[in-house]
Amino acid sequence: MIRRAAAYLDERGIEQARREARLLFELAYGREVSWQLTHADEIMPETELFSDFVRRRGAGEPMAYLSGRKGFWTLDLEVTPDTLIPRGDTETLVEALLRNRPDRHSVISVLDLGTGSGCLLLAALSEYPQAVGIGVDRAERTARQARKNAKLNDLASRADFVVADWSDPLNTRFDVVLSNPPYIPKDDIPGLMKDVVAYEPGAALDGGDDGLDAYRQIIPRLTELLQPEGLAILEFGIGQEDDVANIAHKAGLSVVELCADLAGITRAIVLSR
Repeated sequence: MIRRAAAYLDERGIEQARREARLLFELAYGREVSWQLTHADEIMPETELFSDFVRRRGAGEPMAYLSGRKGFWTLDLEVTPDTLIPRGDTETLVEALLRNRPDRHSVISVLDLGTGSGCLLLAALSEYPQAVGIGVDRAERTARQARKNAKLNDLASRADFVVADWSDPLNTRFDVVLSNPPYIPKDDIPGLMKDVVAYEPGAALDGGDDGLDAYRQIIPRLTELLQPEGLAILEFGIGQEDDVANIAHKAGLSVVELCADLAGITRAIVLSR
C-alpha cells in the first residue's frame, strides 16, 4: 500500500513521496511510522479513507489540512482552509521576542494583527505567564478558529479575538505587537506552489501590487499601539527588509534588529518607538 501510494504521489510531483505516504498511512490507520517498519509483513485492507487521503494529497491538498493539525512552537494547533498554515519561518518572531525580552515577567500585553490560527499570540502567551493578549483578524471564521486553538492550548482565559480591519477599533497600548501580514506581490501569487495557491486563503497571501500594502497600514499606527518601551515584530518576504525598514523610518520608528530564520534568510524586523 505504501509503495503504491508513494509511486502515485511521486508521479504527481509530491516531494518526499515515500515519507508522505507513510504519514498518510499513519493518519488513516492511526499507526505510527515505527509500527509500520516493524509490521511490514502484515496484511491490511486498503481503506477508502487511506485512498481518499492519497488522492487528495496527490492533487496538492496540504498535509496540514488533511490532518487538521499543525505544530507551531510548543503548541498543537487545529488548522482549516480558513487559516494560513503556520510555518517554521514564523517562529523567528517568537525567538526575536524572547531574545529582546528575556525576562518572562516583562511582557503583560500582546497584540497580534492578522492572527490567523492564533499561532503567534498563543506562542507569546505560552512564554510570558502574566501576559494577556488580543488577536485581530478580518474574517469571523478565522477568529473563531483562533479562539478554538486558545482553548485547545489552555490559553483561552488570557486571549481574546476581535474581528476588525487591522487595528482600527483598538484604543489601547501594548507591550508587544506581532504580525505576519500578507506580503506576496499580487502578480507573484500564481507562481507559488500549487498546494499554497489552490488551498490556502488568498487574503492571507495577497500583499498588493508590491507586497507592502499591509505594512503601510500597520506601521504608521504603531506609535499609537505601543507602550513607550514596547516592541513591534513583523514578518516579511524575502528581500523586503529595506522597504519595510524605510516605511518604519518614515513613521518615526527605530529598527532594533533584523532577524534571520534557520536558513539564514532575513525574515523579521523588530521596531521600537
